[in-house]
Amino acid sequence: MEKDIRESIEWAKINGDVLKSLETPRPLFWVILVIALSMFGVGVGCEVYQYQIGLGVANLNNPNVWGLYIATFIFWIGMSHSGTLLSAILHLMHADWRKPIYRFAEAMTTFSLMTAGLFVMVHLGRLWEFYYAAPYPNERWTWPNFQSPLLWDAMAIFTYLSSSVIFLFIGMIPDLAICRDHLHPGWRKKLYTVLSLGWEGTDRQWRNFRMTYLTVACFLIPLAVSVHSIVASDFAMSQQPGWHVTSFPPYFVAGALYSGCAAIITLFIILRYVFRFEEYMTLPILKKIVRLTFAIAMVWTYLNAVEFASVWYSHDEASKAVLIQKATGRFAPFWWMMNFCGSVVPLIMMIKRVQTNIPIMFAVSLLLNLGMWLERWMIVSPTFSHGYYPYLWDNNQWPSLVQWGIVFGSFGWFTLLFMGFCKLFPSVSMYEVKEMVYHRGLALKASDLELAEKGAH
Repeated sequence: MEKDIRESIEWAKINGDVLKSLETPRPLFWVILVIALSMFGVGVGCEVYQYQIGLGVANLNNPNVWGLYIATFIFWIGMSHSGTLLSAILHLMHADWRKPIYRFAEAMTTFSLMTAGLFVMVHLGRLWEFYYAAPYPNERWTWPNFQSPLLWDAMAIFTYLSSSVIFLFIGMIPDLAICRDHLHPGWRKKLYTVLSLGWEGTDRQWRNFRMTYLTVACFLIPLAVSVHSIVASDFAMSQQPGWHVTSFPPYFVAGALYSGCAAIITLFIILRYVFRFEEYMTLPILKKIVRLTFAIAMVWTYLNAVEFASVWYSHDEASKAVLIQKATGRFAPFWWMMNFCGSVVPLIMMIKRVQTNIPIMFAVSLLLNLGMWLERWMIVSPTFSHGYYPYLWDNNQWPSLVQWGIVFGSFGWFTLLFMGFCKLFPSVSMYEVKEMVYHRGLALKASDLELAEKGAH
């Protein structure tokens, strides 16, 4: 009887800790929110100015039609991949250590995709042009070109976003019911009552829930891989020097997983402190994420070297000229910084003591994401500034302050959405953490029985 009571108190503590995070986070939460709101305000101001004046203020009135906007679009698409993809893969592998962290990782996927979608609109300049590109029956008989990889992007990203939202929502239903039953009456309780869909925890509901969650997880894995492969096709199917590379799809997928894992480390450390989740987001879990990130970093480094080697030893002189320009031209500092942050900095994660050092891992995760953003920029801008036509080489390709401001604002937008989600919904899965505690208890009982039997013999 005492063990049952002790176990019920432990489960009640899990509910209490997670529900407390929805009510009273540490003061740093409000500091982050104010900073994010200021960053987003800068981005909105730059976008309004660009909308009123034109894309010339973004320094895009030249053949460099893709700049920071498309580079950052690819960055946010990449960051979205690790959350839902790793959550689905680890769920199928029955990896218990994912349970305290998968919820915020899936939320990261959703909000990264929503941020990436903004750059499609910003890049158009005239926002209403999106209306003419939408594939729906109309009296103008105008249809998008379904052979264009850009249209594949739109369809794949919309499918991935909708599937990720469904996956995130389904996984939250039991926790939303806990919030509904334990919070005081108010607008939040009404919201959780609607979203919990009448969940009562019956055997039939649990069986249907498990089957639905598993089905969506199986669907998301190939979808996530295909999405960034399609984004890579935007480049690989063109004839631009430096882009026409067959290794781009796996290279993009590895880069997406890399940047996503680095972002998970950053958010893990922030949430661990801000919402008092030290007991759930433990150092052993951080160590597993760090080791996974290091493995993906080495895969990305290998594919990066393969890309450089395939260009250098090929007979494509134009692509070779682009590579030389990256390493020695005006983009050289950023290209070398990309390689340093992406391939050298991860070597620190080989040291066991560093793997659980919070300040060092926070700094390393930021450097890794900086390297991944620079990698996207180095894919886009140098090619436009050194293409097949020499008359393009002297064009002013440097991003304007408006471009930098909108990119800066996108990080504020993402932070607002993510921190708002963590304040409104449980960012730690209560029912899955309880399952993990229960299974560990069974394992300990089994080991105690085994030791007792050995002692008896």
